[in-house]
Amino acid sequence: MKSSAVSEPFSAFMARALFDPERGYYTRNIRTVGRSGDFSTSATLSPSLGHAIAAWLKAESRLQPQVRHIIEVGAGDGSLMQAVRKSLGWWARLRFTFHIVETSPVLRQEQQKKLGAKVTWHTDLESALAAAQGHAHIYHNELLDAFPATLVQWDAAAQRWLEVWVPEQLHPHALEPAHYSALRHTAFADRQRCELHSSIRDWLHQWTPHWHSGTMLTIDYGDEFPRLYHRRPHGTLRAYLLHQRLTGADLYANPGRQDITADINFTDYAAWLLELGLAQDSQQTLAEFLHLHAAPAWLTDPEGAGTAFKCFVHRRQACASSNHTT
Repeated sequence: MKSSAVSEPFSAFMARALFDPERGYYTRNIRTVGRSGDFSTSATLSPSLGHAIAAWLKAESRLQPQVRHIIEVGAGDGSLMQAVRKSLGWWARLRFTFHIVETSPVLRQEQQKKLGAKVTWHTDLESALAAAQGHAHIYHNELLDAFPATLVQWDAAAQRWLEVWVPEQLHPHALEPAHYSALRHTAFADRQRCELHSSIRDWLHQWTPHWHSGTMLTIDYGDEFPRLYHRRPHGTLRAYLLHQRLTGADLYANPGRQDITADINFTDYAAWLLELGLAQDSQQTLAEFLHLHAAPAWLTDPEGAGTAFKCFVHRRQACASSNHTT
């Protein structure tokens, strides 16, 4: 996919590079996830995460026995759902109906090869929740980091944030500072870059009104703000091509043929969920989550993912109001 000759916000470039219907990385060019793809996830490296999520789901089913649907959002090659179902055991599997939300046609084919008719597929979380009548346990692993990010840069002389466009230019941004912790921060060095995930906030506002009861597990890499950007003057954006990590100008070198990702600002993420009335039950590292749910000790963790990844559990109470602000 060739870069557009017309200047555009970085978020638009990232959205096209990853999700363009004809030439996007996830829609057309991703081959698989794992050792034979461009990147691996914790789920493709070991079944330990599936064991832990299954234990978490069993505990949640005792607390909310009326919730009989399980939804995985962005299921990669299907390895995680496969491990979860296997670890639940025969009797527990009979109690649940399983759904996957997947926008990538290529990955959906991979998932269907692994899972067959055991799962129902959807293209968005709203339709999955409709099938579950709004009552479901939801989990997603390394989903949020692929959402298009607005890239901003600090101008210390003018004491303002500017938005990065492609080809690289700086423009005034149009985002509301109240929703983004970085935009309220004025202590960075000149030219510090940060990623703002307005796309995640918009996504949460789209589907949470349709969720009536259940619990959501979020697993992703990132940190609280401003610690997320400690010793990261260029931000957290990077690309992956054949397991090679690419940064800087290389982000633009292979649009549509490589993954592009950014760490998640969990300060903003927690605030957005609270704004929507979702109660946070817990916040842990992945290592702590695995230990709590008795996952095997032989978790393959070649890059310290057990501490770099964070796990959040949020709960939708059955009587919770779906009112929220935009």
